[in-house]
Amino acid sequence: MTGWIDLNADLGEEPDEQRRDIALMQHISSCNIACGGHAGDEQSMAVMLRAARDAGVAAGAHPSYPDRAGFGRTSLAIPLPDLIESLVAQVRALQAIARAESIPLTHIKPHGALYNDLADRPELALSVTGALHTAFPQLAQVGLAHGAGDAAAQAVGARFIPEGFVDRGYTPARRLIPRNAPGALITGDDARAAQAIAIATGQPLRAQDGSLIHVMAQTLCIHSDSPGSEQTALRIAGEMAIIGITIRAPGEMPDVPADLLRR
Repeated sequence: MTGWIDLNADLGEEPDEQRRDIALMQHISSCNIACGGHAGDEQSMAVMLRAARDAGVAAGAHPSYPDRAGFGRTSLAIPLPDLIESLVAQVRALQAIARAESIPLTHIKPHGALYNDLADRPELALSVTGALHTAFPQLAQVGLAHGAGDAAAQAVGARFIPEGFVDRGYTPARRLIPRNAPGALITGDDARAAQAIAIATGQPLRAQDGSLIHVMAQTLCIHSDSPGSEQTALRIAGEMAIIGITIRAPGEMPDVPADLLRR
């Protein structure tokens, strides 16, 4: 157990929900801003970046497969060079706006199907992680805890931030239950807060088949489109404070020995 955890959310994905996203920033420490692949445009990126700056929230890029029609939730059979070109362009689009606003970016977190593919496909993770680290060496890379992204980041010298989820169920293999399967979504503040506390304190979670698993993460995600996400984030922050865990952005975290995060 550590004395800190990051609480993040994926933002700027729904044009009609900017007010909700900005309100959520009052209770999180980092955010991942959609940058054109599955959602987002120059206007939404600028709004989210400014709101993050005003709220003191660390801002990162949230690229995906180039799949706006499917919201980035389908794996695409796209040539690797084309995929990398798209991802770099997406992050650069956000970076250009951030620089114009004098707002630093801190990390990159892939979205949707790409996020899951990078957790399960070591060769893809190595290629994508290496390309992103070459293009943006100062940015940490966020990925699923206990996935292939950790080893890929180590291989290319990138900083990796393992992520857990407070509003998603897990399989026994510590993967997210597919959204169309029973148990995929966790509803209600009590259950979400309990999962957040369990991950932050190194306690076991109940997996899809009833077995117990441990998820060792430095950052926790609450999806902005989960009903009641703002209230859940407030609840989590409050309960963390009671047990002495501080909500901090990734850039404020001390380094943690890699062996501790793989247990």
